Amino acid sequence: MGGLLTGSLALLADAGHVLSDVGAIALALVAARMGAREGSSRRTFGHRRGEVLAALANGLVLLAIAVAVLVAAIVRLSDPPSIAGGGVLALGLLALAGNAFATVLLARGDRADLNLEAVVRHSAADALGALAVVVCGAVVLAGGSPIVDPIASIVIALLIGASSVKLIRDPMEVLMESAPANLDVDVIARSICGVEGVTSVHELHVWTVTPGFEALAAHVVVTRHSDRDRARRELEYSLRERFGIEHTTLQMEEESDGALLQVDTEPG
Repeated sequence: MGGLLTGSLALLADAGHVLSDVGAIALALVAARMGAREGSSRRTFGHRRGEVLAALANGLVLLAIAVAVLVAAIVRLSDPPSIAGGGVLALGLLALAGNAFATVLLARGDRADLNLEAVVRHSAADALGALAVVVCGAVVLAGGSPIVDPIASIVIALLIGASSVKLIRDPMEVLMESAPANLDVDVIARSICGVEGVTSVHELHVWTVTPGFEALAAHVVVTRHSDRDRARRELEYSLRERFGIEHTTLQMEEESDGALLQVDTEPG
């Protein structure tokens, strides 16, 4: 309403972003509740990836808002309408205070949670957007050109767009089952081969079910007549303690004897 009364696109853009925050928080709460549900024979990992999908949805909404604001601001650049500088400044200061407080409060939570990270980024972008609104109102109130309003709107759009990048990229990495960014698969492979009795590893896969829940599956080849159970237990301990991977599926294989693969092709 404030954006409509003052004629400020920057204020309207910031208000629209704040409104999207309400949806982001609601979506995050729904996803958190889904993630707490037990697994079933159909969804053996439960609903943990609801968090990932919610974060992706939040990122896409932010990107859509950024594009809409950017387009509207570019249209206004050629003929910026007059705006009520005093009203824009007052509402901007009010929004800045509220968003800054909310951002600081939310940032103290578990930032590994993609849902919380999405809400924090929404709130931080709101605070920066409100700051741009304050600058816009102050400039107009001091007698500056109303072109500052679409310029501030472009700044807000870029801030919102920048906030959306991580929220889209990280969930996509999880959904594509990429190896976690903090884990080097080559280092893990060398660590596995460093265990006594292990000769090689293949079909090594490391992925994230949901942030904080990494999983690993591999075929591990050990020397003939070695204690495969001992090697498996040692590997599980090493992967848990060194890399923080607690969910492992290791298929232990005994290396083949080359002599068994020889075929006598000479006539008897």
